[in-house]
Order: sequence, then C-alpha cells, then structure tokens
Amino acid sequence: MADETIGIVGAGIVGLATGREIALRRPGTRVVVFEKEQQVSLHQTGHNSGVVHAGIYYTPGSLKADLTVRGVALLREYCQDRELPYREIGKLVTAVRQDELGRMENLYERAKNNHVPDLRRVSKDEIKELEPNAGGIAALHSPRTAITDYPAIAREFAKDIADAGGEVRLGFPVTGITNVPGGIEVASGQQRLKVDRLVLCAGLQSDSVARLAQDKQEPRIIPFRGEYMLLKPDRTHLVRGLIYPVPDPRYPFLGVHFTPRVDGTVEVGPNAVLALAREGYRLTKVSPKDLLGLAAYPGSWRMAAQHWRTGVKEYRGSLSTTAFMKDAGLYVPGVGAKDVIRGGAGVRAQALDRDGTLVDDFRIHRVGRITAVRNAPSPAATASMAIAEHIVGAVFGEA
Repeated sequence: MADETIGIVGAGIVGLATGREIALRRPGTRVVVFEKEQQVSLHQTGHNSGVVHAGIYYTPGSLKADLTVRGVALLREYCQDRELPYREIGKLVTAVRQDELGRMENLYERAKNNHVPDLRRVSKDEIKELEPNAGGIAALHSPRTAITDYPAIAREFAKDIADAGGEVRLGFPVTGITNVPGGIEVASGQQRLKVDRLVLCAGLQSDSVARLAQDKQEPRIIPFRGEYMLLKPDRTHLVRGLIYPVPDPRYPFLGVHFTPRVDGTVEVGPNAVLALAREGYRLTKVSPKDLLGLAAYPGSWRMAAQHWRTGVKEYRGSLSTTAFMKDAGLYVPGVGAKDVIRGGAGVRAQALDRDGTLVDDFRIHRVGRITAVRNAPSPAATASMAIAEHIVGAVFGEA
C-alpha cells in the first residue's frame, strides 16, 4: 500500500540504506527511522575501517557473497553520483608461510566463483612491484578493492530519506514493540508511534531489540572490540594499498592488516578481543548487564572452550604494542612498535549460536509484519545497498 508507514529501528548504514530503498522504490510510503543516539552512524558504521570489499572471502551462494558483489556496484555508482570519496587502491592478500599457499589457492577459487573482478595471483617479485615495502612469498591482488567514507554515505542516505518525505527520529531509544490492530506500536518511554511494518537494523543491540518483537532467542550478539594502531605520519609512505593476511577459515575475522584511509592515515589492525560492554570502545568500559548476559548464554562458554588460545593471543596484543605489531611486521618487514601510535577502536556485533558457532553469513528473520536483521557484520557496509534491496523484497514479497 502506497500510504503505509514503515518503521526502521537503527540509523546505521544498513538501516538508513533500507529506509532509502523503501522511500525510492515505493513513492508515497512514509519512512520513519528510529535511532537512540543524537546522530546517525555513531556505532559500527562510525567506527568502520572504510574498506569496500570485493567479495573474495565469502562462501559462494551465501547472502554475503551475492549481496557484496551487487553492493559494490551500487555503492560505487552512488559515490560517483554524490561526489563522495571512492578510491580503488587495490588489495594484496599475502601469504608469508608455505603452509598458507593452499589456503590462498582455495581463496582464489572461491573469489573466482564469486565473480570478483580482475583478481590475479602474484609472485614474490610482483608483490614488490605493487608494494615495494611489503613482505610475502605470494599473494592475490584485487585491484578493484576500494576505500570510502561510510559515515558520509550514511549521512547522505539520511538526507535521501528526508528529501523523500521520511524522517530520521534521533534520541528515540526503542523500549517496546507491540502488535496492535492493523500494525505495530513502537514505544520509547511514553512516546508511541504506530507503523504498518517494522524493520529491525539495531546492530550491536539487534538481539535485544528482536526480543522486544518476540523473535527467536538465538543468535545472541557477542561484542568483539577491534583495536587499531596508526602508522606515524612519516611512515605512511610505506603502504600504497591494502595489505591483508590469508585469513584462517575457522574465524570470521580477517586478521591484522594495513588499511590506508581516505583522510591519508594508515591503520594497522584490528585485533579481536571480547569487549566487556556492547558499546565498549575503550578497554575500561564495562557493562555488568552485558557481562551477565554473556555469562548466562551457553554459547559463550562453548565458544570460549573452542577458541580460548586465540583469545589469549588477542588480549596480549591489546595490552602490548610490541605484541600487536609482531604479526603486522611479517607483511611490512621492519615496521614495529616504534612506528605506530594507538588509534581508535570499533566493536563488531558478532552473532553466536547456542552451540558456540560464530555465525558467518548475514541472517534475517521474519516475524509477521516485522523483519529482523539478526547478523550483519562486515562486509555489511559494503553490501548495505544490496542488503536493503534484499530486505525490501522480503518485506513486500517482491523478487
């Protein structure tokens, strides 16, 4: 119905992309985005590294694979139209040990199945032609991998919603979701607004908000803080493009890597340490409520039993710059603790199943008139416009 009101919970890049897609695809529909903060894109989007992923890593046929490849094309065109930063600086996925070559070859085949454009294998000598200061014995080169400014894109999405007659309602933490005759009532304290359909894109709070809507208890969100170092200004010239390790397929994290930013800085990181609060961007931020929820969930203990050794290593890097930079120095030899300063941190909303499995793919649930995005970690920013198409198709039953 063209005169419907559609609510979106969460003004991160996925929620705003979804609101924009609804407003553009269904003229006359009123879109209202509810956001607890006083500005958009404050959490995962605002702490994003800015990489536009090409689709190398993801299981062929998965939502991640399909929506990332589609999302790159949409995002590139949008940034060009709006004169937003979008720089194809390329990425090396670099093997530094012989035992990584098999995994690198599997990654190449996976990327080809995902139709990653212009991807090629490169030798040790070719690595030096692309990145004179890089190490490694072989690599995959993805010249179309790009960097951008996701908070700027999110702000532009919010403007598109407003220009289409919608609203981004800031300072509106959702405290209640109730089915009422003919729709859904969304509450924030004493404030109430009735909508016809509701989409939940709550990121770090996605399981909590989903429970308000009577969705499934699982998966739960486990917050992982990713901490970054910054190359000192006189060392940024050592890195031209993105330099990544060959990832361990047991984990959804890509490992410490070198990331030039559109502002000219170069990040090194992130690590992946369990955060003690869902919005725990600092090591000292602790939420007793979040810790209690973590401890009460059986999946947390099963995950810990499987991965505690990796966790100890990651915490060591969190506490020691020298330890943090030990692995990074394999990819740009000679770069160490003396060459970096502490940078910022982000928190990844990682979904976890009851059996302790870290959920890898995007996961989206339907509960009547409510659509809940339950897992949308990286590369969700890259894929945001394609995720929005997918959500809108599900909400309205369109292909």
